[in-house]
Amino acid sequence: MSATLAVLGAGAWGTALANMAAGQHEKVWVWAHESWLAEALSADRENKALLPGVPLADCIEPTDDLNCVREADHVLMVTPAQVVRSVCEQLKGRIRPESAVVSCAKGIERGTGLYMREVLKEVLPDQPGAALSGPSFAHDVGRGLPTAVTLAADRIELAELLCARLAAPHFRLYRSDDLIGVEIGGAVKNVLAIACGVALGAGLGASAHAALLARGFAEMRRFALAQGAKTETLMGLSGLGDLALTCSSPQSRNYSLGFAIGQGERPEVAGHGALTEGAWTAPVLTEKARSLGVEMPIAEAVQAILEGRTGVAEAIGALMRRPFKAES
Repeated sequence: MSATLAVLGAGAWGTALANMAAGQHEKVWVWAHESWLAEALSADRENKALLPGVPLADCIEPTDDLNCVREADHVLMVTPAQVVRSVCEQLKGRIRPESAVVSCAKGIERGTGLYMREVLKEVLPDQPGAALSGPSFAHDVGRGLPTAVTLAADRIELAELLCARLAAPHFRLYRSDDLIGVEIGGAVKNVLAIACGVALGAGLGASAHAALLARGFAEMRRFALAQGAKTETLMGLSGLGDLALTCSSPQSRNYSLGFAIGQGERPEVAGHGALTEGAWTAPVLTEKARSLGVEMPIAEAVQAILEGRTGVAEAIGALMRRPFKAES
């Protein structure tokens, strides 16, 4: 075993993925943007702030130096979606030509409407690329609880190789060549999780939550199929699986943001300082949907609530008053 992995992003998810992959690699670099965080990880051998109680594997080497990618056979991009481009720009001239870059961020870039793999392809056009997504919380993976996700790549051979490199006894990967479907599922579910959190926070009950989950999935499906995604991808781990998890648990920052809004907190403070990808994704998602002629009323309602253009009661009322139609 001589493979080396670089994990770019030292949040809870980056730390959990690094620990998970440690058994398959001789060295795992974990890059932190902040030098103090890299130093703390090195000193404590634990991400005490974001993933407490999970000691770092011996082969993990925290760093704030992006030159770590020079040694890496593969790179996991685990930064927030809106900074993926800037980090990729810094990889130019550093990363090996043959090193695959696996997007682990879930979102759509604001200003361009590009999915994460499209950003990677635009900035690093010659790098092999892939995307990892599915129902997975960092604390579950970090604690060694059973988890299954999807890894998609343009070439199925690359997906097979990466699945083998990243698998662990408690972490199962399913390969796919449907990159667009995997990335859409990961991006859209964050917005829909806000909607489900709003409904439960407002005390609208389990029936409303189930209805939002089902109709939200219908929106995701319409949006994804309009862009060439495969139905089986949407019905799988990175689509319905991730949607069900994120829309139902306070471990989800997007769900928690919506829940706080539903309980009366103002959208601009309801996140309590946590990064919520869904709030960043909502406006670009609805813009893309309109350009495609795809109706996404739940996503539109989330955007209106986040922007303060409507209240929770008004948004729910508007959804309930929509014209009667056949289920699709």
